[in-house]
Amino acid sequence: MKLGGWIYQQRIWILLFWIVMIIVFGFFALKLPSVLSGNGFEYKGEYNETRNLLEKDFGEPKSSIILVFEKNHHISAEKFKDFIHDTMDNLKGFDNTKNLISPLERPGMLKENYAYGLLTFDKSAESLGKEINNLKKHLKNKVGLQVTMTGEPVIVKDLNTASQQDLAKAEMIGLPIALIVLILAFGTLTAAALPLVIGVVSILITMGMVYFFSLRAELTIFILNIIPMIGLALSIDFALLFINRYKEEIKNKSIQNAIEITVATAGRSIIFSGLCVFIGLSGLWFIQIDIFQNVALGGMTVIFISVLSALTFLPALLGLLGQKIHKFGVIKVKDQEKSFWHTFAELVMKRPVIMTIGALVILLIGLIPVREMVLTIPGTDSLPPNYPSRTALETFQEKFIAKEKRDYKKVSIILETNGKVTEPKNLDKIWEVIRQLEKDHLVQTVDSPFSALGAKDSKQLSKVLTFQDSAMLAPVTDHYIKENKMLAEVYLKTGEHSSIARKWVRDWSKRKLGVTASFGGPIKFEQEIFDEIYVKAPYGLLLIVVSTLIILMTAFHSILIPLKAVLMNILSLGCTFGIVVWIFQEGHLGITPVYIGLILPVFVFTLVFGLSMDYEVFLISRIQEFYLKTGDNSLATISGLTYTSKIITSAAAIMIVVTGAFAFTGVMPIKQIGIGIAIAIFIDATIVRMVLVPSLMKLLGDWNWWFFGFKNKGISGQRKKPAS
Repeated sequence: MKLGGWIYQQRIWILLFWIVMIIVFGFFALKLPSVLSGNGFEYKGEYNETRNLLEKDFGEPKSSIILVFEKNHHISAEKFKDFIHDTMDNLKGFDNTKNLISPLERPGMLKENYAYGLLTFDKSAESLGKEINNLKKHLKNKVGLQVTMTGEPVIVKDLNTASQQDLAKAEMIGLPIALIVLILAFGTLTAAALPLVIGVVSILITMGMVYFFSLRAELTIFILNIIPMIGLALSIDFALLFINRYKEEIKNKSIQNAIEITVATAGRSIIFSGLCVFIGLSGLWFIQIDIFQNVALGGMTVIFISVLSALTFLPALLGLLGQKIHKFGVIKVKDQEKSFWHTFAELVMKRPVIMTIGALVILLIGLIPVREMVLTIPGTDSLPPNYPSRTALETFQEKFIAKEKRDYKKVSIILETNGKVTEPKNLDKIWEVIRQLEKDHLVQTVDSPFSALGAKDSKQLSKVLTFQDSAMLAPVTDHYIKENKMLAEVYLKTGEHSSIARKWVRDWSKRKLGVTASFGGPIKFEQEIFDEIYVKAPYGLLLIVVSTLIILMTAFHSILIPLKAVLMNILSLGCTFGIVVWIFQEGHLGITPVYIGLILPVFVFTLVFGLSMDYEVFLISRIQEFYLKTGDNSLATISGLTYTSKIITSAAAIMIVVTGAFAFTGVMPIKQIGIGIAIAIFIDATIVRMVLVPSLMKLLGDWNWWFFGFKNKGISGQRKKPAS
């Protein structure tokens, strides 16, 4: 009560404080997109070490931009070559270019109507934004002739652009519908506008704070979608609960007294709810991959700001508005005691066994497709199909990468010896490794100096390297040999996203080969990412589950309620993942079949687990209030459902709208996450929260409130064991 009273007394100063926060951090929030880069899948492991060796010792560039040239059939070959020559000539001396390779200089880079050129850089793909913008000005298409940029740097930049556009699109869809839901919940424009104000303020301030985090850490472009997705939904949830309670109290109490009671009751629920979501996202810290660290950082920050704004900024605004919260009425809100929710609550409580069985059957059916889930790391296919950089990359791969090398994905292995690699004893050791690789049933081919020079064993290769003209051998030796290191490029029959391929590279990385071997390539990258998640995620999930149990036990002085909440959450999330597999992987509802983004199960679990507890706390807190007044579990459950169902449903509807709006976006991982969260919230707020929870509350009776041999104080004020 003291906090609410203090906030009311200091409401003007509190509002001024928040206005200053909005101005200061709002300025830096506008700069946030300019410091974001990459898809966030960075991990400091063997893959990165091998990549550094390839760059340092074998001259591979840090990044490359591919220029894909294309001509119409009626354009002559000479005009096409002139167009290529003029374009490449115009790029001589281009910003920070390491090498400029024209299709006219090397065989195999020009094929009939297509050609490609390369610009290599000693800068990472994420830091080439300025160069890409300048390059656009240098590239001029002509009638029947075009040149398109692609490659990792361009894909990264386009993902940034697509993410910003998706965010704007989702807001345009989500916010107006959220306002309609809020009007239906509160009946007045004034009350309906406040949650949106709180949401926007929380997001703006968080984005400004996160800008400063970028000065010390790499931040993924997906953070632009994650912060608004979490912040808007959570802030509106908190504001809904707070305003609903305030409107109840203001009917027969003074403004100050209404705020004091609301802060003491709804404020307490908000703190516990925010803590559950905060801990849920903290589980991501265990996974040492940039995107998970970023989501944890941005998510935990926006949760903290959302809770702070709901407990200070919102009550200060309400203190200023007072009875004006009822201004600008649009519809008349029915009395909760005579509402549909009261009738529905009584229906559920009358048939608890049937309701429980029905709810469990639905959840278990939804769980079935989970066993077919195939996870993958988001790549070029994350971009919408209409982006020129994606189309150009697909054209490049189809026209210039041999089919067998597209089908059999590459693993780069650097073999390191004591002394020069060309010494006979070292060639013998390396030949033994190459021979073992070639015999492996999963290996299609091994490209090395042996295959490139037609040597059948180490002795033949030694003779070739000793007696043939070194100038003639230079293209091979420069590519494959560097002092005490040799490069071998292995092509597997499995496929880049295959678990078999990941197992292959994991097993070979552990083998003793007689020489030092460093593994790289896309499959090694995937293997390290998957292993990090599979090893570390269980620790995060354990933290979430145990912490949530402790928080709910502390909040409600109950053993069964927290256990039920955790088990029901796990079941409903399993059902969600099954539906996501059915939609995306199996290709239903008009979706082209795609694998599930690796980030989806981890991120949706950690976020929705906390958000689900949000609704659990809202509902059980109110049930507990009535139980402490009456001592009647059934009556308390019906009353709690009656008073919170509309708010939980409204909050869930807004969450579904805000996150579900990302279904209309183009970046596939964000589309999957948005739909996944929307489905999870829908299941939780309907089947679980409105049916399963009250049914089990009825079936378990006073045992719900059993806590280490005692039950909560009822109206009698006495502590006693529940009747058996």
